[in-house]
Amino acid sequence: MYKHLLVPLDGTPLASATVEQAVAYAASTGARLTFLHARPDVGASGEGALLHAMSPHDFSIAAAGNAQAIVRKAEASARAAGVPCASQVIPSDHPHEAIIDAARSNGCDLVFMASHGRRGLQGALLGSVTRKVLQHATLPVLVAAVESNHAALTDEQRAIATLRDEHRSLAAVLHALLARVDDTTGPGDPALLRAMLFYIEQFPERLHHPKEDAWLFRKLRERTNECNALLSELEQQHVAGARHFAELGRVLESGDWVAFRQGVHDFAQMQWQHMRTEEGLVLPAASRHLQPADWKSIAEAFDTNADPRFGTSESFDNLASRLLELAGRGRTAV
Repeated sequence: MYKHLLVPLDGTPLASATVEQAVAYAASTGARLTFLHARPDVGASGEGALLHAMSPHDFSIAAAGNAQAIVRKAEASARAAGVPCASQVIPSDHPHEAIIDAARSNGCDLVFMASHGRRGLQGALLGSVTRKVLQHATLPVLVAAVESNHAALTDEQRAIATLRDEHRSLAAVLHALLARVDDTTGPGDPALLRAMLFYIEQFPERLHHPKEDAWLFRKLRERTNECNALLSELEQQHVAGARHFAELGRVLESGDWVAFRQGVHDFAQMQWQHMRTEEGLVLPAASRHLQPADWKSIAEAFDTNADPRFGTSESFDNLASRLLELAGRGRTAV
């Protein structure tokens, strides 16, 4: 039985599905996971070198990309299932080499990956990163999914995937915030802390939770009474979470670091339990009772969360990526 899986990620929806498969496998077998993202080496190109010389700040943003968001959201999926995990971000223009080297250096006994094939498995492997890994790896490789073999997502699958992904983004930012407040060297950058709080306030508290109430919970109530008490409790938690969060911001501005640290821990635990309840109880009930028309409405409502704007040119996805990159500099594993 395999005990340590290397899971390469490229940030695509297929990779997100592979994370869920790898986490499920690890949870059932007692394995641990190492997530790997091999990002392009911007500095190795002529354009990258020129950008670095002309604008180090812009070069830093281009080089980082959304690497931290990719691995931190994967970690959030593993933590939600109680699966031990680590992650690495490696600059490389040869992903198959990075995958093989990471598997060897981390002592992994299985590479668990997907393939972006276009003509089924045989065509998928021709000339692809997956084929190169299969050719050169000296340990087993499991191709868990091939993109061309997957039918288009249903509205239900799309809605649930969006909800889970939003939960993972929130969990990743919360974990980064916890790492900051638990840093023994001190409070760190107050501007970064405020930016993390801004994200949490603007996205889950003002957008994600209200849409859950207005669409998922309302539709479920229309179809069944079995979840009414649970849904009422979750709605109350939405309200309580907003109050708790407002107090958290006040404590930060007061300079009471001990109280702020404790408040962050309390808030994070409350949010993680809330998300576990939604994913473990509400979503399965919704799958049993909601109709295709319900899921279509829910999916369309949550699709608008993908790129909301809040008075700037920044989207929530981009903001989360930037926050996680700033919080993760110099940090390669958990």
